[in-house]
Amino acid sequence: MKIQGQMFMWLSVFVLAMAVVYGFWSKEPAGTTALFLTFGLCIMIGFYLGFTAKRVDVGAQDNKEADVADDAGEVGFFSPHSWQPLSLAIGGALAFLSIAIGWWLMYFSLPIILIGIWGWVFEYYRGENRTQ
Repeated sequence: MKIQGQMFMWLSVFVLAMAVVYGFWSKEPAGTTALFLTFGLCIMIGFYLGFTAKRVDVGAQDNKEADVADDAGEVGFFSPHSWQPLSLAIGGALAFLSIAIGWWLMYFSLPIILIGIWGWVFEYYRGENRTQ
């Protein structure tokens, strides 16, 4: 994780330099603003990865002598049969569609989004998945 943090910090330095050059050269505010916002996002991600790397064990990606097999193993827990992302996607699609069609459609999409969030948060607190 340490190397990823350093990569994002160096990327942020590059994006900042490009934002300054682009801003002076083009005098175009939208692209300059987008580049400065990209710089801010790179700083946030790089700081998070660097901060997190201090609290976790050294991974295989930080060892220059590591093999691919050194990073093998369990990555994490992923819910294999959750229907909640589908309801969130439908609710989100309806919410974005309400911008084009009419704001009245937001009244129908908001309950679908809230049900999806509620179900996703409490997915493993009820039913057959309670013991996982």
